[in-house]
Amino acid sequence: MPRKKNTPDFEQSLQQLETLVNQMEQGDLTLEESLQAFEQGVSLTRECQNILAQAEQKVQLLTESGGELKTEPFQPDEEA
Repeated sequence: MPRKKNTPDFEQSLQQLETLVNQMEQGDLTLEESLQAFEQGVSLTRECQNILAQAEQKVQLLTESGGELKTEPFQPDEEA
C-alpha cells in the first residue's frame, strides 16, 4: 500500500500561492486579510523552495557517477 504524503506537493503549493497573489493584486482585501494572505504566501514560498531543494538533491544523487558528481549546464529546448 502506498504511503500517504504528509507534505503538500509542489504543484498544489504553487497553485495556492498563485491564487493568493491574484487575490492580493486585485486590491479588494482588507489590511488584515492582506497580512494573512502575505503570511500564508511566505509559508507557501518556503514550502516550494524546500521541495525544489529536495528535488535538486535527488537529481544530484541520481547523476553521481563513480563517486564524482557531474554537473552540466541546463540547455532548454529552443522553441521554433
